[in-house]
Amino acid sequence: MTESKQNGTPIKGAEIAIKTLEKLGVDIVFAYPGGAAIEFHQALKDSPIRVILPRNEQGGAFAADGYARATGKTGVCMATSGPGATNLLTGIADAYMDSIPMVIITGQVAASFIGKNAFQETDIIGMTRPIVKHSYLVLTPEDIVPSIVNAFHLANTGRPGPVLIDIPKNVQQAKIPFVFDPQPTLKTYSIPGRVSRDQIEAIRAAIAKSERPCIYAGGGIISSGSSKKLDEFSKILGIPVATTLMGIGCVDPMEKKNLYWFGMHGTYVGNRAVLESDLLIALGTRFDDRITGVVSKFAPNAKIIHLDIDISEQNKNVKVDLSVCSEVGAALD
Repeated sequence: MTESKQNGTPIKGAEIAIKTLEKLGVDIVFAYPGGAAIEFHQALKDSPIRVILPRNEQGGAFAADGYARATGKTGVCMATSGPGATNLLTGIADAYMDSIPMVIITGQVAASFIGKNAFQETDIIGMTRPIVKHSYLVLTPEDIVPSIVNAFHLANTGRPGPVLIDIPKNVQQAKIPFVFDPQPTLKTYSIPGRVSRDQIEAIRAAIAKSERPCIYAGGGIISSGSSKKLDEFSKILGIPVATTLMGIGCVDPMEKKNLYWFGMHGTYVGNRAVLESDLLIALGTRFDDRITGVVSKFAPNAKIIHLDIDISEQNKNVKVDLSVCSEVGAALD
């Protein structure tokens, strides 16, 4: 039982938000203050969470993105409403493009002013909709805890990505007891299941028939923590690995099978291996144009197998012979 359940002392919504971050293990927040976010900073004053002040909000978003990449934890950034929130957009888009787990908390004008062109009001929910995995506009203090818990769950499961939480100032100032529940309350969110036995057998059969197989590994290998599994898989079968820019580091650079990255800015040997392969196994990647070039000339003689956790990436840029929607680590196992 939490302390707040025992004494039921009402505290501000902003304090509830910060205490929820503490319960979720957040140790660093990249936060730039402003009028609609000042309550968060007041709450952070007495929190063990370390606050890093960027020179502007965009720097805070990129710092949270980099922190997530370097540590494997969820990056958290915070900004005020209006221009503070809009300054986050480029960093959010970067995290979305590269599938980086990040939670963004923005202050908003009081709920009674939303939609009335109030001072420093912008529709940050609408502006970020194409570049976030999900977003929450929190209109009651009771929704603060579940919104933040859900945001962290969404940011880190399936294909990782940024999630935005917009909290009006009146909700930050409203007082209720703090009751923490760590269980997500997502009713319609599902994560792809494991790869089927038939799909595994089809991949094995394709490898057995191939003479010049090549693995094309993307950032999904790193974000899923599957680098060691990929290394073992490629060693057992003796298949070379070419990576994307996001996949650099998933194979030991001293390994002979490591062809480094390929594509427009890649190595000659990596491009040659993919071009001349008769089987291309794409793992945790999205076939972006810097890798494929002219699609009709991409690995023209190869049977292509694409394994990725995001079904929307299947057959989006390149038509493949076998598409598998699964977490890459489970499939490699």
